[in-house]
Amino acid sequence: MSRSPISTSCHRPPRAHRPAVSRLADVGATGQKPTLAELRDAALTGDERAWRTLVDSLKGVVWKTLYGFDMSEDDRKDAFASTFFRLYERLGTIREPEKLPGWLATTARNEGHTVLRRKNKLVPVAEMPVGLFTGGDHAEGLLDDELHVALRKAFAGLPAKAQSILRLVCADPPISYDEIAEILDMPRGSIGSLRRRYLELLRKSPELAPFLQGGTR
Repeated sequence: MSRSPISTSCHRPPRAHRPAVSRLADVGATGQKPTLAELRDAALTGDERAWRTLVDSLKGVVWKTLYGFDMSEDDRKDAFASTFFRLYERLGTIREPEKLPGWLATTARNEGHTVLRRKNKLVPVAEMPVGLFTGGDHAEGLLDDELHVALRKAFAGLPAKAQSILRLVCADPPISYDEIAEILDMPRGSIGSLRRRYLELLRKSPELAPFLQGGTR
């Protein structure tokens, strides 16, 4: 599901405490534009206005970086939101706020590559080995059209996470669990068990029931 250019998380400062009065009134007392360091410090106190101003000040760098990628607008928005979520997570560890534009440009490139890598690794349902899902050994061409129609319908009914995992484990050439864990940002040790669970869920779908061993058409 695509996200707006600045997700809800990007509008929240990294701490729960939110003072009633923004510190930006003090920061801008000299009439000068607040520095990145001042915005960071205010945002870390929970200042909502400071966080929004920080995002607004830096979003141009991120958009410029992401528009260098050949991707859809929805994917670009996802990468944008992910980039500022990384900043949201690590704002307190940034020691040199004046270098934030460069840090964000690098982070945006990484997020852009992650989005493209995830999409390019996903195997189309039509290219998946049907035997993996049905447990059967169907001869080439046997019920091929009907079976693939049923598989597409059953697959479409799975949760998005299940679809992503099954597409990746069916990749040819195979993708290592380490790479799948990186692409999906999940623990490597959970991939095998989730693969088995989602395969079983797919096999139990009513769309595939007629094609399973012992099933009737």
